[in-house]
Amino acid sequence: MDSTQLERTTLETKDRDELTTIATALGGKPGSRSRKAEIVDLILELAGTGGAPGAGSTNGATRVTETPTEEPPAAWEVEVEAVEQADEAGTTESKVDTDDGDNHDGRDQQKSKQESKQKDSDRGGGNQGRNRQQEQAGPGNRRRRRSGGRGRDRDNTPEEPWDGEPVTVEGYIDLRDEGYGFLRVNGFSPSKEDAYVSVKQVRQLDLRKGDHLVGASRPANRSEKNPALLAIESVNGRPPEEAKDRPRFEDLTPLFPDQRLSLEVDGDSDNMTARIVDLISPIGKGQRGLIVSPPKAGKTTIMKTIARSIETNHPEVKLLVLLVDERPEEVTDMRRWLKNGEVMGSTFDRPSDEHTYLAEIAIERAKRMVERGEDVVIMLDGITRLSRAYNLAAPATGRIMSGGIDTGALYPPKKFFGAARNVEEGGSLTILATALVETGSKMDEVIFEEFKGTG
Repeated sequence: MDSTQLERTTLETKDRDELTTIATALGGKPGSRSRKAEIVDLILELAGTGGAPGAGSTNGATRVTETPTEEPPAAWEVEVEAVEQADEAGTTESKVDTDDGDNHDGRDQQKSKQESKQKDSDRGGGNQGRNRQQEQAGPGNRRRRRSGGRGRDRDNTPEEPWDGEPVTVEGYIDLRDEGYGFLRVNGFSPSKEDAYVSVKQVRQLDLRKGDHLVGASRPANRSEKNPALLAIESVNGRPPEEAKDRPRFEDLTPLFPDQRLSLEVDGDSDNMTARIVDLISPIGKGQRGLIVSPPKAGKTTIMKTIARSIETNHPEVKLLVLLVDERPEEVTDMRRWLKNGEVMGSTFDRPSDEHTYLAEIAIERAKRMVERGEDVVIMLDGITRLSRAYNLAAPATGRIMSGGIDTGALYPPKKFFGAARNVEEGGSLTILATALVETGSKMDEVIFEEFKGTG
């Protein structure tokens, strides 16, 4: 049997996919419906030996008549040997698509696909990227793990069992639209110490924005930015199982205020402000109220007096004081003034996004307490500056009102102010806010006109 027949016999032992790969590597373009014999003839023709003994070009005949022991291996033989070695090593190379008629070398296509997938894996990061990458599987992943998948190889590996001592954490949860959240451990602002709360934990316990959680966390891995929450011990001071059965704030029945918040303190005859408020404008549980005055007329002083009276006469009421766009010294003074109430402040040197974020987390926290049947009072200083912050931070709608304020910027503060209500099922939310007038700004006048009829 001559060398041509031997080469044909060797090729006929290969399957059709391997023959297609060999033909493509030699520059051929076998059709998608080509038979196996036609692909063998194409390979022999491209190799220069011809489809039969003695057939082919002159160069092919010269190569056959020369001594076969000293003949260098043909290009297709090198490719066959590479394919056989890859099969023996247990790796599966990507098959070349026979329908597109691509003229590029098959190995170059595989290399470009590998590099593009490695770039995609490098973009992924944090807890979300790791979960998404673990869901992707295929023969190409084995090759990347073996050779070139640097960042993806670390993310695809399962989490190593952590046997350290859990760290006790507590704070208020801030949920994202994607379903996961972060446990704010240092006040309400984001930090590197915030613990990651997975989507599974949020859905299992029906966690909501503003819930106070106590649990155990582990340190962050190399591919993570934040620690991860391992277990939840309590939700709002109660067992986690009770969080599933609580009602939603929007489903509670609002009523007119029917219980009065008495501000006059017995034995404090110098506190005339509380006495005047009780006589002229009494405050009830679940009421909305505006403290309106020009700048530097004493609004903050009245707020401090009302806050001290509520703490003294109604210790069962949860008091939250929200200071937006205020001076740092006023925030410090308010914190030192209150006994049991909590101050949430964002100073004027902070961006508008922080003002709006603080207001949203405060109102959500108050709603969670009302869902548990508690009475809550929020004192906001002031709603004019909060509306200005939303005018800068909220997406523009393109409809500008008089004074240069966007129509969409008034909806969030009105939603904040409108959350105050007395609840038939138990609990109430009272909101007292300050508003500026006579500032010479048309914007402040428009803001006041929008809110003065909603108290």
